[in-house]
Amino acid sequence: MTRPHLTGLIAAVHTPFHADGSLDLGAVPGQAGRLAADGVRGVFVTGTTGEGQSLTVGERRAMAEAWAEHGAAAGLDVIMQVGANCLDDARSLAAHAEGLGLRAISAVAPSYHKPRTADALVECSLRVAEAAPATPFYYYEIPAFTGLTIPTTAYLETALGRIPTFAGLKFSCPDLMLLQEVLAVGDGALEVLFGVVEQLLAALALGVQGAIGATYNFAAPIFGRILEAYAAGALEDARAQQLLTVRMVRVILRYGIVPATKAIMEMIDVPVGPPRLPHLPLAPDARDAMERELRAIGFFERIAR
Repeated sequence: MTRPHLTGLIAAVHTPFHADGSLDLGAVPGQAGRLAADGVRGVFVTGTTGEGQSLTVGERRAMAEAWAEHGAAAGLDVIMQVGANCLDDARSLAAHAEGLGLRAISAVAPSYHKPRTADALVECSLRVAEAAPATPFYYYEIPAFTGLTIPTTAYLETALGRIPTFAGLKFSCPDLMLLQEVLAVGDGALEVLFGVVEQLLAALALGVQGAIGATYNFAAPIFGRILEAYAAGALEDARAQQLLTVRMVRVILRYGIVPATKAIMEMIDVPVGPPRLPHLPLAPDARDAMERELRAIGFFERIAR
């Protein structure tokens, strides 16, 4: 197996729904087209932003198939998040993703009955990865959602020796000390896809080359300028662009990440419908208030291509 080299911006894409809550697969080509036009390199499907844990296995398969078709047509790498509390479901999704020829799979840990040790977590990952033996596997580390307290480096060091397809991880954790330790595991053998968009510049300075995030769905032009400025050594410009994203994220957090980012997608004319319960869509007054706040920081002018 050739390990992929995933760099640049990878959007954690939304799952589009009709008003009645059913999948709206017809929205995927529009999503893919917008991302490609904004310079995004790939997509992370049915993760946290994609409400993957609120979808049925059949719906997740349908999303994989839609992105396999339209992501490839747009030149995007497709990473399928297959993790589930039921490992048989995760294995089924992993095998399906491999059958579609997707670039990689990723899996979040079971989080209701939690693995308690690094060995147990690696065993869970191995069961999923071995269902797709020719597809690179990325662990999805997001402790704020899973509640896991297993030391990340202990997991990674064990996984490197036990999972043949282990390629790296999506690291959605704001601990920059830990990020440095993660980057050093196996003498830098793993690809670390950073998942905290408001810390992207710091992560680049530490050696990260690829990043996954929800806001790349609509704010990729801003983040692209961070990448360009950093590569050119224009740190003052890079810091100014990053500060804008911090202000953007603070607005989004006040309204809830999934409802707010889905509302922003509608504002940029790439509608992906409402969120699914337990999320509630933004009420009209909240949506209008958020739009005013985003306009006040110059957000919409800065995402114009």
